[in-house]
Amino acid sequence: MVTVSAKDVQALRRATGAGMLDCKRALEENDGDMEKAKQWLREKGLAGAAKRSDREATQGAVAIGESGRVASIVELRCETDFVAMSEEFVALTKDLAQAVAAKGEAAAGEREGDIDELKTTLKENISLGRVVRFELGDDSTLGTYLHVQSNRGVNAVLVELRAGTEDLAHDIAVHIAFARPTYLRREEVPEDAVAAERVTVEAISRNEGKPEAALPKVVEGRMNGWFKDRVLLEQPYAKDEKKTIADLIGSAEIVRFAQVIVGG
Repeated sequence: MVTVSAKDVQALRRATGAGMLDCKRALEENDGDMEKAKQWLREKGLAGAAKRSDREATQGAVAIGESGRVASIVELRCETDFVAMSEEFVALTKDLAQAVAAKGEAAAGEREGDIDELKTTLKENISLGRVVRFELGDDSTLGTYLHVQSNRGVNAVLVELRAGTEDLAHDIAVHIAFARPTYLRREEVPEDAVAAERVTVEAISRNEGKPEAALPKVVEGRMNGWFKDRVLLEQPYAKDEKKTIADLIGSAEIVRFAQVIVGG
């Protein structure tokens, strides 16, 4: 049997959209002849996924993986919720998340062949989405939450909490899932975004006819509301809006958080 190069396998894959293993076999079966290999793939029903690569992948699934003191989120994207809910798609998403937790973020890219195989099998544009990996500090606690719809994860959250309990970390993860903050603390919000919003808020307040003397207080109040929408520590806690998240955690510290939402 002829020995085929990785370069030829990649070229055939780009031309046909078939999986890497199928491309390798096609070249081997046809003595390395690229055109005959293309025809072989067509006859076997394994070509054509490349034509789907231009379709927008706005659906998908997310999964959380854990390995020791490491946790991960992996998103796998596709075109339709029908495919996203399929057993094969959900299983691969979970496998990828577990691989990332155990081996590192690069582990997801190493499974490109499996993603290509699924693309061919399910006849949709399927691609790897966002990948997140947390290695916890020695004094940290992990909080996770996965919102599931129709048997697939659609909203995944990781929280690293220092000097707090697992229950507290989980409660914060659940809050994040539904409140969807962008930043942990106010200082992380880009200065240009804050400045632009302040200009907008001042213009709105003036157009409403607010007295000039009252403008600073009005603008500050509206800016505080704007920050509450985006900053986790300033958000009212979902289960008790009389408390902010900062109030809820007390002496504990949220080290970091991550959220991945399908299509988000």
